[in-house]
Amino acid sequence: MPLQYRILPQPSQLDDRKRPLTVAAVAFVVLVCLSLTAEFVWNRWYARHDQLRDTQTATSNMARALAQHAENTVRVADTVLLGVVERLETDGTGAASLARLRKLLRAADLPQLFGVFVFDADGRQLLNSQVSGVSKVNAAVRDYFRYHREHPGGHPYIGQPVRSLSTGEWIITVTRRVEHPHGSFAGVAVAAIDLQHFKQFYDSFDIGQEGTIFLALDDGALLVRRAQDETTNRRNIADGPVFRHYRANGPVGTAMLTARADNIERLYSYRRVEGYPMLVAVALSKQELLANWRADTGYNGGALVLVMAALALLGRRLVRQLRIREKLTVQLREAKQALEARNESLVALALHDGLTGLPNRRQFDAVLSAEFNRAIRGGTSLALVMIDVDYFKPYNDIYGHPGGDDCLRRIGGAISGARQRAGDLAARYGGEELAVLLPRTDLAGAMAVAEKMRQAVHDLHIPHAGNPAGIVTISAGVAAFAPTRGGRAPQDLLATADAALYAAKSGGRDRVRCNGELRDA
Repeated sequence: MPLQYRILPQPSQLDDRKRPLTVAAVAFVVLVCLSLTAEFVWNRWYARHDQLRDTQTATSNMARALAQHAENTVRVADTVLLGVVERLETDGTGAASLARLRKLLRAADLPQLFGVFVFDADGRQLLNSQVSGVSKVNAAVRDYFRYHREHPGGHPYIGQPVRSLSTGEWIITVTRRVEHPHGSFAGVAVAAIDLQHFKQFYDSFDIGQEGTIFLALDDGALLVRRAQDETTNRRNIADGPVFRHYRANGPVGTAMLTARADNIERLYSYRRVEGYPMLVAVALSKQELLANWRADTGYNGGALVLVMAALALLGRRLVRQLRIREKLTVQLREAKQALEARNESLVALALHDGLTGLPNRRQFDAVLSAEFNRAIRGGTSLALVMIDVDYFKPYNDIYGHPGGDDCLRRIGGAISGARQRAGDLAARYGGEELAVLLPRTDLAGAMAVAEKMRQAVHDLHIPHAGNPAGIVTISAGVAAFAPTRGGRAPQDLLATADAALYAAKSGGRDRVRCNGELRDA
């Protein structure tokens, strides 16, 4: 029997058979690990973004509360001073008059006031609300005394922190000039605010170990700062990062800034105090506000490493299921694409503008067509107001697009609030242009509504350095008629209102015009 030979597969051939399966297993594990890593990185970045955004909202709200507190405190002191000055200028500075005034002040007993004092034209003390009689202290050396002596007028003056001449306590002074009947300088009325009133309020906020709160004058003179000693309170921070940002970006802002004093990066929110030359700011340390995020990232990162290690160990056992998983992956991908396409369709069909919250152009066109047909059937008048923000491009150039977006939101709210009826439709027509549809409204009624909206925006007093008026204003064009079947179309109403708007802007802006009739602001 002849010998028979059977050729056995070489090791390299066996490796070639196994290699596709091995490569598939390795590729799958690597892909899953990369996907988990990418998802981890994205989720942690988004969580960080959310943390900073939520903290920005919190600090902005804190700054608003701090500014309101400062305004209320100073306004109370200023109101007391107005009453004191009026009594002194009316009743004089006789002993009986001063006694009545002291009695009235002591009866008021306002906790935020350290005391109320009156000094004559030579700086001698005439009245001290804290005690009976007067002190020998002389206020002629004080900045506020020299200021009022040299500046006639009834404006209040807020001074830098000083020690009380009578007790030595640190105070903030709010002062007003007292005048003789003929207008000459008669002295100064002083309302002293105890710094502890601010510090106690600031201590009620949780700003961490490295956070800070401060109140300063517009010229950078620091009035009070949380957890700072007296020497620090007398510093001037006009050249600091907060004031530089304030001067560049306006009275309200939030920014991540690094303090020069301690080189700590903080999230600052600041706000100018309404009606008084003061700025309040609150800041949270970036290191502290992201501490929990970093801890979560470390914990989740460790868990991710363990998961990827487990996946690497189970890689070989997943080889047999690769094809099944590939089919499932294809199906999931197709389902995800279909869902994304559906979501895109839903977004495309959304009827509201994401910036202002008003109905968008799509909804406006649909409502205009429906109301036009309804007006034909009912024989009623249909009015349209086209509105454009004056000098909006310069506004964006000066205050930036975030400022422009905020301006449009506020204008949209004012216009929406000025509508007369629930059936009226205010919509963002495009860019800085808005449209207001007024069913069952004649020309006179539409003009009244447009004027009310113009005044509502005017009353917002949004600063606008690029507008000759100094504030944000709008121009409006009005059109109204009773449509008939076979007559004018909705586009005619739009064209007429748009022409009136063009006439209003050509005529000087900040006004309402209709069919050639001009109504000035």
